[in-house]
Amino acid sequence: MVTRQRPAARLTAAGASPRLLDQHLLGISPLAVILLDELGRVTHWNPVAEDLFGAPYDAVAGRPLRSLLRLPQEHRSAFESGGRHVRHVWTGVFLVPRLDDGRLREIAWWVYPLPGPDGARGLAVAADAQRIRENGPGLALGDVLMAPPPRTPLSANGGVRFLRVEPTLVQSSTDAPLFRRRLTEMLPPDADPEAIADHVLARGYPAVNISVTVRLPFADHRAVSPRMTRVRPTVPPPHEPPVLDSMEQAAAQERLDFLNHVGARLADTLDPVQTAGALCDALVPSFADFAGVQLLESIVSDQELPPAEADASPNIVRVAMRYDEEDGRWDDLVPLGEVIRLPSGLPLIRDLTTGHSLSYSRISDRISRRISAYLGGRDLRALLRGRALLITPLIARGKVLGTIVLMRRGDRPPFGEADVALVEEMGRRAAVCVDNGRLYRREARVAAQLQHSMLPDAPPVVAGAQICYRYVPADEAVRVGGDWFDAIPLPGSRLALVVGDVMGHGLTSAAIMGQLRTAVRTLAPQDLPPDQLLRQLDDLARRLGDDCLATCIYAVYDPVARRCEIANAGHLPPVLVSPSGESWLLEVPPGAPIGVGGVAFETVGFDVEDGSQFVLCTDGLVERRGQPLDAGLTAMREFLSGPLRPLETVCETLIEGFCTAGRHDDDIALLAVRLEGIPKEDVFSWSLTATPSVVRETRRLAHQALETWGLTALAPNVELLVSELVTNAVVHGAGDVGLRLIRANSLLCEVRDDGHDLPHLCRAEATDENGRGLQLVSALAERWGTQRTPTGKVVWFEHSL
Repeated sequence: MVTRQRPAARLTAAGASPRLLDQHLLGISPLAVILLDELGRVTHWNPVAEDLFGAPYDAVAGRPLRSLLRLPQEHRSAFESGGRHVRHVWTGVFLVPRLDDGRLREIAWWVYPLPGPDGARGLAVAADAQRIRENGPGLALGDVLMAPPPRTPLSANGGVRFLRVEPTLVQSSTDAPLFRRRLTEMLPPDADPEAIADHVLARGYPAVNISVTVRLPFADHRAVSPRMTRVRPTVPPPHEPPVLDSMEQAAAQERLDFLNHVGARLADTLDPVQTAGALCDALVPSFADFAGVQLLESIVSDQELPPAEADASPNIVRVAMRYDEEDGRWDDLVPLGEVIRLPSGLPLIRDLTTGHSLSYSRISDRISRRISAYLGGRDLRALLRGRALLITPLIARGKVLGTIVLMRRGDRPPFGEADVALVEEMGRRAAVCVDNGRLYRREARVAAQLQHSMLPDAPPVVAGAQICYRYVPADEAVRVGGDWFDAIPLPGSRLALVVGDVMGHGLTSAAIMGQLRTAVRTLAPQDLPPDQLLRQLDDLARRLGDDCLATCIYAVYDPVARRCEIANAGHLPPVLVSPSGESWLLEVPPGAPIGVGGVAFETVGFDVEDGSQFVLCTDGLVERRGQPLDAGLTAMREFLSGPLRPLETVCETLIEGFCTAGRHDDDIALLAVRLEGIPKEDVFSWSLTATPSVVRETRRLAHQALETWGLTALAPNVELLVSELVTNAVVHGAGDVGLRLIRANSLLCEVRDDGHDLPHLCRAEATDENGRGLQLVSALAERWGTQRTPTGKVVWFEHSL
C-alpha cells in the first residue's frame, strides 16, 4: 500500500509514489483482499481478512459481503453485485463490527469493479485505518523493508500524531512492475491475478493520504555544519533552477498573495454566477483590463451536465463581466446573459476540453474578425484589436464548466508564462467553487423536492374540524429532516392526527420518515386503536434497522361522539385549549420511542368540547440549549391560553415567537386543529332487528332523513345503496343491524352488524344470481369501504351532496 503524507514527500511524477534516495517509498500495512462474484458474494478471503474481521474463509464463503459485515446502508451499493452499479473505484472509511466479538474497527476500503467471464464481479481491498492512525504505517524503499508496521500505539511523548487516514488512489507509471508483483502475490492463482492487476493498475493503486502533526525542537541556525554530523551536504544537480534573487522572490510572493486573496473571495458563495462575478472583480483592474466568465447553459439553467462528447460544443452563457474603461461599449456589444453557440470542430473547443489555455500577445485584425463572427457577427474589431488575450478553461472533476476571458490594452505587457500559470490555478479554484455551487444547488433542490413529496400539501377539508400546520426546516445546508405530521380522514367522519420526529437529520432521517409516514397512512384506515397502530409502527421500525428510532403521537377524533383517543411513543404531550381559553398539557402516558421494542403502548380517551383547539408539535419548537424542555412546554401552553384565535394566527405567532432571531437547531413540525364536532341534527342513528323485513324499514328511514335535510333528490340512489348494505348484513352478518346517516361534506351511510367477515367486491358472471350488490355500491357511491369494530364490522359509503 502506498502512503502519501501531508506535507507530502516530493513525487517523481504526478500521481506516482514518493521516492527517496531514488527508490520507491512505500507505506506498509496488512491488506485484506476479498473477491466478490456477480451477486456480491465472497469467493476469496485472504488470511489478513481473517485476522481483520475475525472469521475464517469457510465461515464467510458464498455469503454476501454487505450483510456479512453489516455494512452501512449508504455504502452498500458499492459492494452489491460485485460492484456492478459502480463504474469507477469506490473509496471510503467507515466502522465495521468484527464477526467474532462485535468490536467496531475503522476500516479503509478500495472497491474495484472487475468484469468477469460470467458477468460483473468485484475486488475489495481493506486496511485497518484505526491501527494506521494509532500506530502509524511501516515503511519500505522499494523491496527493502525499512520499518515494519508498528505493533504498539505511538507514544504521546514522541511528538508524532496521525490525525486522519483517508483512502485514495495513485496512478502508477514507472512503479507498475513493483505494484503488479505485490498485487498478484495477494490474489489466488485461479482468479487470473494478471488480468485483475491490469484492471487495478488502470484505475489506480490503493494509497492513503495521512494527516500528520510533528512536534520538533528548535535550535539556533548556524551556517557551518556541526563537526559531529557525517552527512555530506548534497550538491544540487546542474539541471535544477538557480536560486531566485530577491526581486524574483518578491514577485513570486506577490503572485501567491494575490492567488490567496482571490481564493478567499471565491469561497464566500455557493452560487455559480456570484462566484463568476467575484472572480472578475478580483482580476480587474489589477491583473487585466477586461475579464469575462462564460458558464455552460446547463449550469445557469440549473440542469444536469450533459455527457461529454468528443465533437460536442455545448452552449455557454456570459454570466459575469468587468472592464476598466469609461465608456459602456462592452455592455452593448457583449451583453451579459448572451448565449454563445460556438461551432463544433473549432480549435478553441478542442484546446479547452484538453485543459490548455489560449494566449495571444496581441489580437490581430484577422483574429478580431473571427471572434466577431463567432459572437453573433457584431463588429468587435475596435474593441479587440491590439489587446493581449488569454482564454483559460474552467475544469473541475474532469468536466469543462466554462471559460475565463482576460484582455489587456496595448499599453500593458502581454500575458507571460507566469501569468498563464497564475490564471490557470485561479481557474482550477474557481471551477471547483462553481461545481460545488452547482452540486449544492442540485442537492438542495432534490432535498426540497424530497421533503415536499413526503409532507402533505394542503390541509384536508373534513367535517367537524379545521386543520392548520406548519413545517420549518432547521438552519442547515441540507434542508431536510425527520419531522413529519399528518391529518388523515377516517371512515365515520373521524380524523386521525399524527406528529412524529425521526432521530437525526439529513436525507437518511427524511427517508426513514417517509417510510414511517407511509406506514401510518396505510394502517390508519384499518381503524386500529392508537396503541395497536403504534405497535405495528414499532415492528416496522425494528425491521428497518437498529438506527430507525422515532418519537410519535397518534390521536383519533370522533366529531359525532365528541371524543378523542390518543397514544404516545416518547413524544411531547399535546396542548388542549378549551373554548373558554383555559389550556393544559394532556397527561398522556409517555411510552417509548418507535424502534425500541419490548415496551407496551397505552390508549387514553377524553371528551372534547366543541370549539376546543388541539396543538401538537415536535421538540424543535420548544427545546432550547441551556433550558429544560418542560420550560418550553409551559411557555407554549401559557402562550395558547386566553381568547381563541384563528388557527393561522396561532401557527404564525408560535413560529415567530419561539424561533429566536429566526434561527433554530432542529426542524419544527406544528399541527393545530379546531375541534368543532358535527351538529346532532345532522346525524340519524337506528338499531334494528336483523330480519328480512328490516330492509324495507331502512329504506323508509333513509327517505325520512333525506326529506328532513331537504335532500330528497338523492333518495333513489341512497335508498338502493342502503338496501344493498342492509341485505348483506342480514344475510351474511350476525346480531342486530345498526344504520347511521351523517350529513357533512358528503352524505355518509354506515351499516353495522356483529359479523367479523368483511365483504369484498367480486366479479359476477352473467348467470350468477348473487354478487352484484357491492358492484352497485361501487358504481353509484362516491366512495365505500369496510372497517372492523370491537364487536364486528361497519360497511359504509359516501354520496356527494
